[in-house]
Amino acid sequence: MPLEAVAQIDDAGADQEYLYTLNFGPQHPATHTTLRLVLTLDGETIVKAVPDIGYLHSGFEKLGEDLDFNQYVTVVDRMNYISPVANEIAWHHTVEKLLGIEITPRCKYIRTILAELARISDHLLCIGAAALDLGGLTAFLYAFNEREKVYNIIENASGQRFHPSYTRVGGLMADVNDEFVTQVRDFAKSFAKAHADVVRLLNRNKIFIDRTKGVGVLTKAEAINTSCSGPVARASGVVRDLRKDEPYLAYPELQSAFKVVCSNGGDCLARYLVRMDEMLESAKIIAAAVENIPSGPVNVALDSKLVIPDKSATYRSIEGLIQHFELFMWNRRFETPVEELYGANETANGELGFYLVADGSGKAFRARTRPPSFIHFGIFPKIMEGHQISDVPAILGSLNIIAAELDR
Repeated sequence: MPLEAVAQIDDAGADQEYLYTLNFGPQHPATHTTLRLVLTLDGETIVKAVPDIGYLHSGFEKLGEDLDFNQYVTVVDRMNYISPVANEIAWHHTVEKLLGIEITPRCKYIRTILAELARISDHLLCIGAAALDLGGLTAFLYAFNEREKVYNIIENASGQRFHPSYTRVGGLMADVNDEFVTQVRDFAKSFAKAHADVVRLLNRNKIFIDRTKGVGVLTKAEAINTSCSGPVARASGVVRDLRKDEPYLAYPELQSAFKVVCSNGGDCLARYLVRMDEMLESAKIIAAAVENIPSGPVNVALDSKLVIPDKSATYRSIEGLIQHFELFMWNRRFETPVEELYGANETANGELGFYLVADGSGKAFRARTRPPSFIHFGIFPKIMEGHQISDVPAILGSLNIIAAELDR
């Protein structure tokens, strides 16, 4: 990594001090090949930190103008590739809000279960990778054992492990089976033990505590003023969670099953502890939801003319065949109101929102995304100032920046 000495000259023309510019990443292990930081150093102390994005450019907002509301789900999958099904749910939540569609009770519960599984999966990677970046390999392995179980559940439902593309306008690609219910029930019961293993490894680990406590402090006022959300904001004392404040899916019926986890620490340790406790709350939601999944269809009725008919309807009824042709072959996909609106879900990293501009066609005229990682990466320079180079992995890991959410 190149070092460049920069002489600072005062008004009298004398050398005041020497600062150095250090390129941190994108090849550094802690930046995971997708993030770059330009650090200005006074010895080991960081005077200034400038994030440099653009190393995982996908153009996902522009693609939203070229794909219809179902096709675009394959793109939102890849925004936060750590918990992709949560992105799908947030996207179609906004589209259904635009079209005035009320999804079925069964679909609400299944989506809720998948959203909470995605939250746990995302938090597990965040905590595991943060520990790994600070030298703790075992916690990383423990976390990934549980993530594999989540992937098995996602694969059972959608047929794909990593980018499921499972939601559709008005419902889901397909209904879940009894094996899915069994897998979810078993995961909800066994997760507490795996969670306790990570707690024993890290919560009283002197090295981990020393590397995170009092490091990267974000005050409550700063979190509010910079539009932070999710665990980053709640670790600074901001009591806001869309699942409670603006309930959607099955959350109105599951309010008593979970609580909003907050802290006043505002540092890396507080963000870690909030995520750890949030996973237990998510497990409670999953356990309550899986035992109360309603019967019935997962997709809204065919007479809405907006949902993809299932294969049996396409092959065995003229109505289903015509609707399939209208949605795909004749490009008469959706008739939308000419309207602008915003919809958001509480994902693992915070508020994931989509601002849709509809022009009456089957595609979005504009699909603006509010990704939490983009907001949180913006606060990194502020909370990094005055810390040492060795604190960069701790602070970066506690913010859980997903690079694919940064670029447009």
